[in-house]
Amino acid sequence: MASIMLFAIGAKAQDDKLHKDWANIQGYEERNSKLAPPAKGENRVVYMGDSITDFWMNNDSTFFKSNSYINRGISGQTTGQMLVRFREDVINLKPNVVVILAGINDIAENNGPSKLEDVFGNIVSMAELAKTNNIKVVISSVLPANKFPWRPSIIPTEKVVQLNAMLKEYADKNGIVYLDYYSAMVDSDKGLPANLAKDGVHPTLEGYKIMEPLAVKAIDKAMKGK
Repeated sequence: MASIMLFAIGAKAQDDKLHKDWANIQGYEERNSKLAPPAKGENRVVYMGDSITDFWMNNDSTFFKSNSYINRGISGQTTGQMLVRFREDVINLKPNVVVILAGINDIAENNGPSKLEDVFGNIVSMAELAKTNNIKVVISSVLPANKFPWRPSIIPTEKVVQLNAMLKEYADKNGIVYLDYYSAMVDSDKGLPANLAKDGVHPTLEGYKIMEPLAVKAIDKAMKGK
């Protein structure tokens, strides 16, 4: 009986949170308030994303600390949620560059079914908001995935390919740096091999070690405006 009550309390708390702060704007509120404005000559970089960005910090915090990167990933989030909190977690921090990695949770239907065009549109809106505020943009490909452990009925393979094609075309047409993780990590089944992601979605340290130099190169390219 006690365990049932605890589950009910936890479920209600989660439901309340979704209704009161759907985008989890409060998630980084305290850390954002304590973050000083960029110092003179500082090239501030913010990573915006979901669990793949969020877990990156836990897997290799040295990468962020040594480069003075700011991680603003929130596990489970869709592009719509990221767009809602984009001002608080990116624009207000006044970075030189934002690295956007998003879309896999939309394909997984974490907040219900969504059209790829709408997912793409949310990422474009984040990019446009950044550019309007003189923030250079890096748009990351969605990582390869051919399964979801938490939603086995959905096969994401081709939607990932389609969304990446849309993102690359947009980036190329608009002078935005496209960061292609997909090509560097995909296996013969259009997924992530076990050594790079044990669950097929979230990178291992070995997976992040492939992503890191690609991200640094993309950021440098964005900084130079090329």
